[in-house]
This record gives sequence, structure tokens and C-alpha cells, in this order.
Amino acid sequence: MSGKRSDYISWDEYFMGVSQLAGMRSKDPNTQVGSCIVSADHKILSIGYNGLPRGCSDDDFPWERKAGSTLDTKYPFVTHSELNAILNFRGGSLEGSTIYVSLFPCNECAKAIIQSGISRIIYDIDKYADTEGTIASKKMLDAAGVEYVAYHRTGRTLEIHL
Repeated sequence: MSGKRSDYISWDEYFMGVSQLAGMRSKDPNTQVGSCIVSADHKILSIGYNGLPRGCSDDDFPWERKAGSTLDTKYPFVTHSELNAILNFRGGSLEGSTIYVSLFPCNECAKAIIQSGISRIIYDIDKYADTEGTIASKKMLDAAGVEYVAYHRTGRTLEIHL
């Protein structure tokens, strides 16, 4: 017997990888965001990605970022990955859980995270850090005692053959 493997992925790599994989389900041509909610004992509770609500065909709604009318853009229609993951949860409580997300949560998702009882966010990218929405998000998360931590990329490359 040679002993157990030592090159297995960490919990953070695993759950961030699940988040990134979930984001690949998004039909959004610009931003693919995924989320994975995890219990304190490392069980996946729910997964989400940014997309249209159930029953709404992604062929019938716009995916534009800018247009003459807001109704001709994706913004009034797309549900963010964090909210999708929260709404997809069918168990009891999310109290004390962690959400892994590939993009720092907006202020609307921060409200849902706080209200659902999620106590920790591990995020990959914070590309909108200087926007009012993200500043508001961090202000609410701080006030509610929700910890947010940047994911530290390991540089590991994983290849999946499907």
C-alpha cells in the first residue's frame, strides 16, 4: 500500500470549481456567474447560475447590456446566481452556511444572502468593487456580520472530459 493521494483538491478548490462549472450553464454572452451554497460540514446545499426564471425561454428575452429601453436589455429579466441558489434550496435553513460565488455579490443579492442566514461568502472576482452597488453590498454585509473572503487561486488547472 502506497498511502493516500496527496494531490487532491481542497474544499475551497472543489466548491469554487463547482461554482465556476455552474456559471458555464449561463446563456449570458457577457457574464457567466455561478454559486454554490455549502453547509458547515462540507455538503452542497444548492447551486445557481445567472439566468432567466423557470418557464421563461432564454430565446424569447433579450441578452443585451445596452439598448434604447431597459426592457430591451437582460437586466430586468435575469436572476443572479446567488439568488437562484437561494431560491433553488429545498431544505430547511441556510443559517450558518457559506456561499461560493465567482463574482462578488451585488447589493440585491447581498440582501438575499443576509436574509437567508448565509454567514460567509467566498468570492473569486470583485471587478465591480468601486461601484455604488458593491459598496452598498459590503456596507450591508459588514453591518449584518456576514464575512466575505477573497478566494485565493492556487493556479491549479483541472481538465474534465465530458
